[in-house]
Amino acid sequence: MSEQAFAGKTALITGGSRGIGKGVALRLAGEGAKVAVNYLSNQATADATVAEIESAGGAAVAIQGDVSQPEEAARIVEETRATCGPINILVHSAGLSIVKPATDVTWDDWKTTMNINLDGTFNMVYAVKDEMIEQGAGAIVCLSSVAALRERENQVPYAASKAAVIAMVRCCAQAWGRHGVRINAVCTGLVKTDMADTLSPETQKSILANTPLGRLGEPADIASLVRFLVSDESSWITGQAMVASGGRVMLPG
Repeated sequence: MSEQAFAGKTALITGGSRGIGKGVALRLAGEGAKVAVNYLSNQATADATVAEIESAGGAAVAIQGDVSQPEEAARIVEETRATCGPINILVHSAGLSIVKPATDVTWDDWKTTMNINLDGTFNMVYAVKDEMIEQGAGAIVCLSSVAALRERENQVPYAASKAAVIAMVRCCAQAWGRHGVRINAVCTGLVKTDMADTLSPETQKSILANTPLGRLGEPADIASLVRFLVSDESSWITGQAMVASGGRVMLPG
């Protein structure tokens, strides 16, 4: 391993066994972080991610837990601290997208999405914030989506949950900046993950046609941005919603 920007630091990655979370776990571990790979149910995938990190000379552990449950979030944090040491970095990547027409969305669709995407974000952020405030330092990144920034008629619960994540990030950034704790959101476009497979081929084709860079994102694309936001290189950045979408969504200046 070459650069060791995160040597001596512990990073907890929720949803870290696959997709964007896995990309982030590999990137941070590759630069010296001890990584806790949280997963919900697929232990084999999590173990494979840990094995990949260890085979490259990194340090990682798989930790099962449901981020949508406060007591589970607390346990995930406790296990991470016990096995890896004080938590310096949290990347909250766990999420769910239910794609269906707005007229067909049910209460269960709404609550399931909010429980994982919004409640899960709150649970994990609040499970680590006291430790980070006490340490006088910490970096948190919460995964949001471009769906939070533009209308999405077939993703009503998802878009609403991800917009709420941005609002939460901004409020926490203002509250905890004085304690040296930074928190930002990353709004991703369509990335090659299992979640992308919930969209029809026609929808994916339409998205590509409206993406200036002409391709879907890779987990490594998002991992590079997350890596920057949790590093000392971004020490004057907090409360931001950073967009990585191949240009499909451009915010006004």
